[in-house]
Amino acid sequence: VQLQASGGGLVQAGGSLRLSCAASGRTFSSYLMGWFRQAPGKEREFVAGISRSGGTTRYADSVKGRFTISRDNTKNTVYLQMNSLKPEDAAVYYCAGSLRSEFSVVVTERMYSFWGQGTLVTVSS
Repeated sequence: VQLQASGGGLVQAGGSLRLSCAASGRTFSSYLMGWFRQAPGKEREFVAGISRSGGTTRYADSVKGRFTISRDNTKNTVYLQMNSLKPEDAAVYYCAGSLRSEFSVVVTERMYSFWGQGTLVTVSS
């Protein structure tokens, strides 16, 4: 699968953005999907993950209650709705796909085999 992330941009603190990740191919519903982010000088970190059906989600503690991951398997797209953005949310955001069958949601980076190119989110204070 090929993944194309979009929707990043500049937003003021407290604002919102919605990221999208469009997948190619006809087997999108087979993939567990996730969002990760990497800020300058920091390691890439897990943000949110979603099961194949969309019925199960997981979030990093730092974004719980503010971010929502969702997917539309009819559109081969996964979304990340980001509300109440903080300056510390600024990063390059990556979507990722996993075919690991033993999990409903994957939070570990090394378990994802497919990665999008990243979209930059900048949050001004």
